[in-house]
Amino acid sequence: MEKTKTILLIDDDIDTCTLLSKLLERNGYTVRSAHSGRSALLLLKEQTFDAVFCDFRLGDMDGIEILSGIKSIHPELPVIIITGYSDIRTAVNVIRSGAFDYIAKPLIPEEILIQLRKAISSSKSGETAPTATHNSSPTPVGFVVGTSPQSVEIEKQIQLVAPTNFSVIIFGETGSGKEAVARSIHDKSKRAGKPFIALDCGALPKDLAGSELFGHEKGAFTGALSAKTGQFEMAEGGTLFLDEVANLPYDIQTLLLRVVQERKMKKIGGTAEISLDVRILVASNENLSEAARKGKFREDLYHRFNEFSIHLSPLRERKEDILPLAMHFLKDVNKELQKNINGFEKEVIDAFLHYSWPGNIRELKNVVKRAALLSQSAHIQMHNLPLEISNPSRFMENDAQVTDPSSKPSNDLRSASMEAEYNTILEVLKKVNFNKSKAAELLNIDRKTLYNKMKAYKMVHESNDSEE
Repeated sequence: MEKTKTILLIDDDIDTCTLLSKLLERNGYTVRSAHSGRSALLLLKEQTFDAVFCDFRLGDMDGIEILSGIKSIHPELPVIIITGYSDIRTAVNVIRSGAFDYIAKPLIPEEILIQLRKAISSSKSGETAPTATHNSSPTPVGFVVGTSPQSVEIEKQIQLVAPTNFSVIIFGETGSGKEAVARSIHDKSKRAGKPFIALDCGALPKDLAGSELFGHEKGAFTGALSAKTGQFEMAEGGTLFLDEVANLPYDIQTLLLRVVQERKMKKIGGTAEISLDVRILVASNENLSEAARKGKFREDLYHRFNEFSIHLSPLRERKEDILPLAMHFLKDVNKELQKNINGFEKEVIDAFLHYSWPGNIRELKNVVKRAALLSQSAHIQMHNLPLEISNPSRFMENDAQVTDPSSKPSNDLRSASMEAEYNTILEVLKKVNFNKSKAAELLNIDRKTLYNKMKAYKMVHESNDSEE
């Protein structure tokens, strides 16, 4: 008889730990829980585990620190990171450091169990942790040309600007495909054989942004125990893509302006000039011209970047592209999961076309990926889709319950995650007197994401719309 697998849960949210424990125990696993990084590491020294679920944000450690600690004790132990939507790209970087994979909130029981079985299976078969080329999807591709006039026009603009050395600003809502456009520009340029480095400026801690971009010398600041190569040096000869560039601190914008003007830089704490041959592409979901006018973004830097601009329409405004994109993502996920799903039921296609896709292409990709994971037939069916798409009226009823913090707590994992997120956002907003800029900073998300979440949770009426 096979020995029961023992799983370690690391999360400072006791409710999430309780719900996850019940789910795993119902499915035959033995579960231990830890509510801090340090207590988890002590448990790992005392007991052997088959896999770990770890929240990306703990009170005493971040994802990289806890992962490093786990791997120093048990190098082959598979670790699955639990992350919020705004931390997904950061979580991918943690995966590159050795985590098995990540799961994004809200948590879905079927996905948790499938990922856990995969993690334990890989450990038994002796597979190593993913390398730096690992991504949550197959090899990244550039802009997928749909059939809408907007999509065709974007492709024309990519073909036009790619062979030049122009800097380009790519505007678009979150998830609309800005990085895919940047990658296409790189792939169609003379720099195609050189590095393409993408950096999410919105996920950078302000005190480390300069070090991440330009690198630092040993001893440049407290904690700089060794020299670090920055993203500019890593992109030498190729392309550096700065996503959500408006989130960079003003002092870093000043340093960046010098790099753009002179094509030279100094590491933090260094004295030597380093010459650079890097093409810079930037993206923003904010109006950079307006941000410059308000003094939130350097106007001279904006004009340096704005040699050419591309504006991406949201997916809801180009519905002709939904099915071609969905088929493209299905083809990719078939390879990844070794499945042979042929397409989508007609009612699924209708649901796709009637849905507003607030998360744009990124949301569509995640929906297709999840549906394929759950599908047991030759076509994606309605019951494979998330509730907000398959049954919007029922989803709105559930959402309304979550937005009322006094409502009775649910035993459903998804609802519990949404309720926890609602309470966290409301608590921070109250703490800063509903100043959304400060709240977004404390929550470590950009203001656009905060606005979207407030709208989803019907919290707008609770805010006094304070910005300063």
